[in-house]
Amino acid sequence: MNRLFVFLSIPVVLSAASCAKQPAVDTPITPETVQRTVDALVANHGEGLRSRAERGVAQTATLWRSADGTVADFEAFCQQRFVADETARRVLFDKLSNGLEHLYGYAIMLSKDLQRPVHLAGDELTDIDGRFAAFDTQAHLSDDLFANQIGFIAALNFPAYTLVEKQQLGGNWTRLDWAYARMGDLFSSRVPAAQQQTYTAANAAADAYISEYNINLGYLLDTDGSRPFPEDLTLISHWGLRDEIKAQYANANGGLARQQLIYEVMLRIIDQSIPQQVINSKQYLWNPRTNTIEAQGQSVRATSEPNTRYQHLLNQFHAQLAIDAYTPDKPTFIQRQFDGNLELTVDEVERLFIELVSSAEVRQLAGIIEQRLGRKLQPFDIWYDGFNARSTISADLLERTTCSRYPNAETLERELPNILMQLGFSQPKAQFIAQRVRVETARGAGHAWGAEMRNHDAALLRSRMPQGGMDYKGFNIAMHEFGHTVEQTITLHDVDYYTMHGVPNTAFTEALAFVFQKRDLQVLGLGQGGGDAMANAAATMSNLWGCFEIMGVSLVDIGVWRWLYANPQADAEQLKQAVLRIAKEVWNAHYSDVFGQTDVPLLAIYSHMIYYPLYLSAYPIGHLIDFQLEQHFVGRYFAAEVERIFKQGRLDPQLWMQRGVGQPLSVQPLLTAARKAMEQNIE
Repeated sequence: MNRLFVFLSIPVVLSAASCAKQPAVDTPITPETVQRTVDALVANHGEGLRSRAERGVAQTATLWRSADGTVADFEAFCQQRFVADETARRVLFDKLSNGLEHLYGYAIMLSKDLQRPVHLAGDELTDIDGRFAAFDTQAHLSDDLFANQIGFIAALNFPAYTLVEKQQLGGNWTRLDWAYARMGDLFSSRVPAAQQQTYTAANAAADAYISEYNINLGYLLDTDGSRPFPEDLTLISHWGLRDEIKAQYANANGGLARQQLIYEVMLRIIDQSIPQQVINSKQYLWNPRTNTIEAQGQSVRATSEPNTRYQHLLNQFHAQLAIDAYTPDKPTFIQRQFDGNLELTVDEVERLFIELVSSAEVRQLAGIIEQRLGRKLQPFDIWYDGFNARSTISADLLERTTCSRYPNAETLERELPNILMQLGFSQPKAQFIAQRVRVETARGAGHAWGAEMRNHDAALLRSRMPQGGMDYKGFNIAMHEFGHTVEQTITLHDVDYYTMHGVPNTAFTEALAFVFQKRDLQVLGLGQGGGDAMANAAATMSNLWGCFEIMGVSLVDIGVWRWLYANPQADAEQLKQAVLRIAKEVWNAHYSDVFGQTDVPLLAIYSHMIYYPLYLSAYPIGHLIDFQLEQHFVGRYFAAEVERIFKQGRLDPQLWMQRGVGQPLSVQPLLTAARKAMEQNIE
């Protein structure tokens, strides 16, 4: 194990554990104080401002601590800083927006630079790289903004609205009303720097752990002692392993055996029986079926990975537990992620997912896949890729095309304007977007990281770039990440108010990433980006099967976090056993009838569960949005609609969908289209 991971995991456990039980927030402000303050403001400014005064004073009170001043100080602050005049309030909003753009923007730029050694391919990581990567440039920003009262001024004059209120009122709001409400969202909680820094350290440790979790497939042994994969084939878990399973559907000679072997690797990772010696190592040959290893023809004793995977998840749970007391409106990480970040309740999301994974349409599609494969489905067929056009194209052709066209990151960056123009963007717009995107070679699977200010910074597109040029898997992922950077650039530069920049939640950026990813063959000149009936039917079935897979993974993620809150004193071994149990329960409830096997823990393989907890739900929601977007794009000018729709910025999710594509977020459009597609039974 790299010393970086040791540093970033053990201290976090101790720090988080000591903070797990927080005392009640220390505030001198009582409900009586709030009412008295509101009455005084109404007396000074008129009854017409009562509603805004009540909301603003109440929010400010939840943020005020004894260290900020006495009750008298609080009342005086509200009297002096409440802006009743709407013209003056707009001036205040604009100045707050400008200041916050610079603060957030430069903080993100600094974080990107500090984390470059961990995120980018290069030298072996050292302890100091990990320490800088774990440094949270914004940890003290909230403290500082409240210390000089900027946070209080914003909360008092631009209070937040609950999710229910946004859903009920937002349809009648102006763009400025929405911008004011989003300003309030920025100051709806006050998490101390120490708690924020602890979580950042835990998350950075998990990120670093996952980024170097490579399996050398060329060193795998099958039961007959053969080595089925090329010696130099090294893949990251879970992304690379999953994508190799997908790629093997086009391999009629030994593809199934290779898929089965990768499946065994995945099971070993999930239950942590994988030998520690084979992780990111080429020193040992490993038979994942028997779980034995050897070196230079001699058997070597295998030592299982010591629940490292689950310790990283546990560290992040304890860090979030310490934050709970400081977010009274959303007192659990589950609520912060769903009600807060997704702006969809966890119950609403679960209902949506279960409706699809339990559907008759999925079972009908499984039958079609069985017919195509000519065999009964096996658990790894959850990643069946046969509906995509690339599954019929030679892997060698794909590799030759991408390696020759994109030999390095610099070449890919130069080609970004041409890629956008191939997708229908005008030359000026393609240049505008591409100039604000930087391509870098990733150490891990790759990711996108947007800017937070319109000047001085750019969105980052990071993808793996092996020596000899980008392979097809890397290009496919790069197109996904490019979709993210296009969204990030449009929604930062083209949205009217800074507090409205971005999208309603991360599922919406995933949706455009999926839209771009599906057009990879079009960019390579090897296929179409959609349009004919057969291609659209195949894409519909592919989307349904993809949702079926990732929704199950997401249900496991949600179930694990519910278990963590019910068992806050659990250790890594107990957490591992809970994850295995929950994964099997979800499988047995919604997947066993499709695949003919019970008690399969495969849904727990996703690395996101470990380094980006409770993010996974964004993917299936993104698939649903992606499908509804694609339906909307038919017969319309693709690039122009992308620009129009994403310029809406951060409306609430359902309003964004209604105004963007004319219908709410739902599984029904996909299920309805899938029924029609399956009637054609595309071959």
